[in-house]
Amino acid sequence: MRTVTGPTDHVVVVGAGLSGLAAALHLLGAGRRVTVVERDAVPGGRAGRLELGGYRVDTGPTVLTMPHLADEAFAAVGDSLHRRVELIPLHPAYRARFADGTRLDVHTDGDAMEAEVRRFAGAAEAEGYRRLRRWLERMYRAQMHRFIDTNFDSPLQLLHPDLARLAALGGFGRLDPQIGRFLSDPRLRRVFSFQSLYAGVAPARALAAYAVIAYMDTVAGVWFPKGGMYALPRAMADAAADAGGEFRWSAEVTALERTSGRVRAVRLASGERIACDAVVLTPDLPVAHRLLGRAPRRAVPLRHAPSAVVLHAGTDRTWPELAHHTLSFGAAWERTFDELTRTGRVMSDPSLLITRPTTHDPSLAPEGRHLHYVLAPCPNTTTGPSAGTWRGLGPRYRDGLLAELERRGLDGFAASMDRELLVTPVDWTAQGHAAGTPFSVSHTFAQTGPFRPRNLVRGYDNVVLAGCGTTPGVGVPTVLVSGKLAAARITGLPRATGARRRTPVLEGQSR
Repeated sequence: MRTVTGPTDHVVVVGAGLSGLAAALHLLGAGRRVTVVERDAVPGGRAGRLELGGYRVDTGPTVLTMPHLADEAFAAVGDSLHRRVELIPLHPAYRARFADGTRLDVHTDGDAMEAEVRRFAGAAEAEGYRRLRRWLERMYRAQMHRFIDTNFDSPLQLLHPDLARLAALGGFGRLDPQIGRFLSDPRLRRVFSFQSLYAGVAPARALAAYAVIAYMDTVAGVWFPKGGMYALPRAMADAAADAGGEFRWSAEVTALERTSGRVRAVRLASGERIACDAVVLTPDLPVAHRLLGRAPRRAVPLRHAPSAVVLHAGTDRTWPELAHHTLSFGAAWERTFDELTRTGRVMSDPSLLITRPTTHDPSLAPEGRHLHYVLAPCPNTTTGPSAGTWRGLGPRYRDGLLAELERRGLDGFAASMDRELLVTPVDWTAQGHAAGTPFSVSHTFAQTGPFRPRNLVRGYDNVVLAGCGTTPGVGVPTVLVSGKLAAARITGLPRATGARRRTPVLEGQSR
């Protein structure tokens, strides 16, 4: 594995999001002095926190899977995720509601899910689910440590027996047909394939290898941190500070001071200069490239994932048919993915993720109130409406979204709101996210594994990238891994030694 050259005693980490915090913890555990510089006043980055009239709102991801990857970062400094954060296993992990009025609770326990599938679609589909579950477990084992939790220096690293295992499992076919080998009910196929949208690719075109995301969602377990998702970065920052890390809040990095191929210092908007031996850059790729002075040349320009509109709604009532996470599927499927990724139209029949964090933590809202998070995928600003167009489109889209929620049974949703915040691609653009999407570079084959933007920066001897735009990719588990991989590029330590290899089995989680 290639590593940065020269001294690495003092590392500046730019950005206190999940990847930057994971990198900081692993670096501190390896004996480095670490300074984390964050433009916001609090940690989290995309996984931030917003106060909205007494409601405590998570601004980013709402689903936590694979918490042992976060625990690895805490373990690097002799700490523990479970000492810092109370994790609540979710049963069900999701509730799926379909346009025909049917409902399916998605359990990560195999026996419970088999019984639910039998109730929902019959014995044959229940048997198909059991075979699908075994396939998902094998897909995960074939990929995690060889193709996800690894630093790539060359595509030749793919030439390993695990590649043959992945091919034998059908990992290089298309996801939807592979799921169809096990399940014939189209509703069930949606439940186990919609996750490819996290990677920015429609199920019909995504590689079957991305079934590893469905494994994380539907087999390994889903958790909710008490205090909201923001509790995770807050705890990581506290653990890093307790381990000797220095944090500079409300401090924006505006320039890198470079001589002879090395960054010698970072400069802040305040004019302050922080000398360093190495730098980990975690901002979105365009911001990182601007600091570096150039973007690497690629034969084909990077393609970005679809974006999302998010409605944060504080309400004076809730609806018992909602679980903590509810997937509300529209009747259309292939057409809406075509709209998202090709024609650039907002979804004519959207599938929605509705999260109600007050299900398990009422303290996130004022007494007697409820907090709802409604996510509707939409095209990014390259494929669909521009950021400027969203200024006028946003209010109309909000009205249509509220009408759609009421059509789907959430009667009185609009009238129940006493606080609301609508986030659209214009807001993601203002935060520095390329193509107006928080989901960064999509996971097409040409942008995955060794073909994804590398975390070592050509022309710089001591700069490493971390975050969803680089290896291994988008999502909370992979972003945590990216921080660990970035730290390994600096420390040169093996990926897994002693306590760092500790992988606890949590309630509801399969090994």
